[in-house]
Amino acid sequence: MQNIKKYIDQHKDRFLNELIELLKIPSISADSAYKNEVLKTADHIKASLEKAGCENVEICETKGYPIVYGDKIIDKNLPTVLVYGHYDVQPPDPINLWDSPPFEPVIKKTELHPEGAIFARGACDDKGQMYMHVKAMELMTQTNQLPCNVKFMIEGEEEVGSSSLSDFVKENHEKLSNDVILISDTGMIAKDVPSITTGLRGLSYVEVEVTGPNRDLHSGLYGGAVANPINILTKMIASLHDENNHITIPGFYDKVEELSKEERAEMAKAPFSLENYKKALDIDAVYGEAGYSTNERNAIRPTLDVNGIWGGYTGEGAKTVIASQAFAKISMRLVPNQDWKEITELFKKHFESIAPEGVKVKVTPHHGGQGYVTPIDSVGYQAASKAYADTFGKTPIPQRSGGSIPIVSLFEQELKSKTILMGFGLDSDAIHSPNEHFGVWNYFKGIETIPYFYHYFTELNK
Repeated sequence: MQNIKKYIDQHKDRFLNELIELLKIPSISADSAYKNEVLKTADHIKASLEKAGCENVEICETKGYPIVYGDKIIDKNLPTVLVYGHYDVQPPDPINLWDSPPFEPVIKKTELHPEGAIFARGACDDKGQMYMHVKAMELMTQTNQLPCNVKFMIEGEEEVGSSSLSDFVKENHEKLSNDVILISDTGMIAKDVPSITTGLRGLSYVEVEVTGPNRDLHSGLYGGAVANPINILTKMIASLHDENNHITIPGFYDKVEELSKEERAEMAKAPFSLENYKKALDIDAVYGEAGYSTNERNAIRPTLDVNGIWGGYTGEGAKTVIASQAFAKISMRLVPNQDWKEITELFKKHFESIAPEGVKVKVTPHHGGQGYVTPIDSVGYQAASKAYADTFGKTPIPQRSGGSIPIVSLFEQELKSKTILMGFGLDSDAIHSPNEHFGVWNYFKGIETIPYFYHYFTELNK
């Protein structure tokens, strides 16, 4: 690989200015008032891909916002990399908490980014990280260093659930055929600690309802004589964990993957201060499943958490009632191999079975998604690891994320290929929050590292 840093240095100002212009467009997919701006952004991405050297660039219409596709097929006998990203952004609310307007990008120095960070909605999630791939493509085509075939699929509905993407993928297997999918919509541990996200948790989200008497009752006249739905609900929820914080739903752990000692040891290399963790959250102790570290509990183990609970009187002052109903919203984060629909059914069956006489229980599933894992011995992971090692000077740490990206499991199901998650953002970048930002250093480091991935992926596939 030659002249990568030289090309970036020569075009650094332009690369930065192009991203700033992209960030100025308020492509908020959740708000129909910004429809024209979202469509304008799709046009902007199309033009950028064309300038970067892509061919067959097109705006593919869907039931919702369009998907921008482009490719560069240099030899059908060579591997093909499919790049996925999104051009839509989260709403910027609450506006009053931003230090500068969310769609007027500014570069400011911070403690973590002394060279400056771009503050704007979408700076890290995902315009900045997606645009790294566009500029890496330009770099490779302009320096005659593109070693394999490339396809781009950039959507405009990721922040609202990617509702049109599933149909597009299912209807375009041949168009999207690839040997590996490359995504930068995650992060790394620190600027000096590169990492590759190797796993994402799945999700099952349900709402439960416990109904007792046909109306709210006077707690003096009826207390102790009829089942109190709130009391019952809290007892039922409490029973979902045992004394070791192990989930008690029968069959829940049947398909849970136990990681090897080797992979757990690799994950444990990530720098982590338990004291700083507790200090940041203002807690005096951590809590979770026995036998696992904090980082393992929130990444490689399944969980069950109450996200909201309500019932009865919650206004000011007192009202002595036994509520007719009580409700809770519950989410279960799942690890690879756990099927979210199966887990939802197991939860429903168990929760209904533990209800005492005197109440009726209803479980309403809301949504979910599958977990995902990329083995660290896969060709794609090894190529990414070598790429980071070349540009960061150290081997990246494999890291499983506690979050969920359901489209990744969709890609594997439909396109039969693995996804490599090469994120360059940081936890402190405030994605989805006021003052979202992306380090200038991180942006250019991504552009520098991505071409090495193409080089090693092609080399390892020979």
